[in-house]
Amino acid sequence: MNEEIKAIADRLIGLRDIMDVSEQEAADVCGVSLELYKKYESGMIDIPVGVLQSMSKKYNIDLGTLISGKEPHMHSYCLTKKGKGLSVERRSDYKYEALASGFINRKSDPFIVTVPFSEKAEPHYNSHPGHEFVYMISGKMELTVDDKTMKVEEGDSVYFDATKKHAMVAIEKEAKFLDLII
Repeated sequence: MNEEIKAIADRLIGLRDIMDVSEQEAADVCGVSLELYKKYESGMIDIPVGVLQSMSKKYNIDLGTLISGKEPHMHSYCLTKKGKGLSVERRSDYKYEALASGFINRKSDPFIVTVPFSEKAEPHYNSHPGHEFVYMISGKMELTVDDKTMKVEEGDSVYFDATKKHAMVAIEKEAKFLDLII
């Protein structure tokens, strides 16, 4: 079991306990089945960022705190130096680098996301409340939103309803993009 996933699962359980929220209520907030939510809390499977964001918004806890266990402290600005964002590398599909985890009461969550290339890559679908904005920094990928698959290349951007199932797969080489979860 990945220790980072287990630590995040433990923080999710702690949040639920503190807020006196049942597993079913938490599953409803996250828009997933009770069975899947229980798997998240077991620490045996990865917890998508969108699920964590649903909990953080509903129960007014910082997303970075759920991910890292550290509280943000910045009120006026938050400078994140290149390559120094909070690393959220919990699964092989994507690597997230949180760019504003030190800022208190964020209205959105910006990430640099790296999608490794693999000839055998299969899309892993996710959905979560809110909207999402993707700006391609380098590489190419196929972005699927519901049943629409788009080829997104360097300089392209896509804004979409994140409650729709969506997945990204790198084409030809690693893909890197700015992801803003709103």
